[in-house]
This record gives sequence, structure tokens and C-alpha cells, in this order.
Amino acid sequence: MSRGGEMVYIPDDSDFSSFRDQCESLEGWHCRYNKAGVTVWSQGQEESCAVQKIKTRISCKDVPAETLYDVLHDTRYRKKWDSNMIETYDIGRLTINADVGYYSWKCPSPLKNRDFVTLRSWLPLGNDYMIINYSVKHPKYPPRKDFVRAVSLQTGYLIKANGDSACVLYYLTQVDPRGSLPKWVVNHVSQFVAPKAMKKIYKAGLKYPEWKRKHDPGYKPWVYPEQNTLPSVRLDELSVQHADSLENIDETGLTEDHLSTSDHEA
Repeated sequence: MSRGGEMVYIPDDSDFSSFRDQCESLEGWHCRYNKAGVTVWSQGQEESCAVQKIKTRISCKDVPAETLYDVLHDTRYRKKWDSNMIETYDIGRLTINADVGYYSWKCPSPLKNRDFVTLRSWLPLGNDYMIINYSVKHPKYPPRKDFVRAVSLQTGYLIKANGDSACVLYYLTQVDPRGSLPKWVVNHVSQFVAPKAMKKIYKAGLKYPEWKRKHDPGYKPWVYPEQNTLPSVRLDELSVQHADSLENIDETGLTEDHLSTSDHEA
């Protein structure tokens, strides 16, 4: 997503418009899963999972778009619903609608766990909302020995209002996991991981209003920038995270037989 591949920049309206077009377009996308209100598409080289794009969509009844937007921003609440997350925190702010953050997650066993450092931007558009990110390097948050540092080329959410009390959520991601992964991993992501993740977000949206009433209900720095107390980060402190500068591990020999059974829940 980074222009020219070298300079770190804050996405502008054209980047958000392009992201929205990718979410809503069907051209060039192959449907991989369509069941129980969740659809998953893929795009890119079938044999090259490292650069494959995955897109998912779910209709969320009884969850207003603004509620789902809050859910995806609220790192405190994320600990409640994202069982794959190991750790997440905001590192610092760039502007009123852009920051730098850290996220690590559990990969299905026997794969190694991954982590990211990303520049994230968000844009409210009336009743619709977008959040997008891409990987950057921050000097104080280098790769760790206990994780494989993955690279988000482009990842994000589009939340489209569907009346006052419902919405449609799109999630689009293109990630280099920094590992030569077996073919079954790509199928596993499409058939199990992505649908399960979308259903979790939907359920989190249903439960968020009650949870938020009990946990600092007025605190939403993503809506009220004056509440943001993060330290400032300068763009020149950051650089683009290129995949080829990171360790590349070979996990092609791992078989699906050893996959955690809990990860098969759809």
C-alpha cells in the first residue's frame, strides 16, 4: 500500500476510495466460502499464499455501523472477544485519525505465532466507516525472538450502514506471513479462520453496548481526539517494513494432521 514502496505516508482520500472499491467489487475475486451469512473470496496466485488477498463479508443484524466501528477500535474490549490475540496496544499517534500499533496473534498449531507493527488510519463517512493499515518499522519495536514478524501489505475494514440498526462488514487483508506455508493453510484460512473471525466480530458487536456502559462509557478517543493521550510519533521515525528484510521460515513440511482441533470450529 505504501507509495513507491519506500516512504511511510498517511493514507489520503484516494487510498480510502481505492480500498472501498476493492471491498465492493467482485471482479477478479473467487468465492471460496458462502454459508450462514458469511462470504469469503480470494484473489491472487493460488500457489503463492504469501501475496494472496482474502476478502470476507458478513451481514450484522441488530448492530449499528457506529457500534461495530467502536468495537474494532476499542483495544480494551478486544481482549474480551479476540481469542486469537496474544497482545495488542497503541504505540503512538501520528494525527487525529492515524496511529501506530502492535498486534500479536496465535497461529493454528503447529505454526509459529506472528506479530505486526502497523500504521493504522481511519475515516468516518457519514454512516459508513473505514479502518486500514499497513506494516511499518519502529526503532523501539523490532522483531522479537518469540514471534515471526509478519507484513501487512494492506489490511482493513469497511463498515456499511444498513438502516439505523444493522450493517454490513467487509474485511480485506493481504499479508505476507514470512514463512513458506503449506497449501492447506490457505484453505484453512478461507474455510475456517476467516468465517469464524467474522462471526466473533458480529457477536462482539451485539455485546459491546452493555460492556461499554460498565467500562468508561464516555471514553472513545477514536471519536473524540481530544481524549487521546498517546505520545506523538513522527513519520520520519518510521520506515516501510519490507518482507525481504525479515527472517523467512520454512513451514511447508507441517501437516494438517497436527492442526489444533479447536481451530476447526466454524
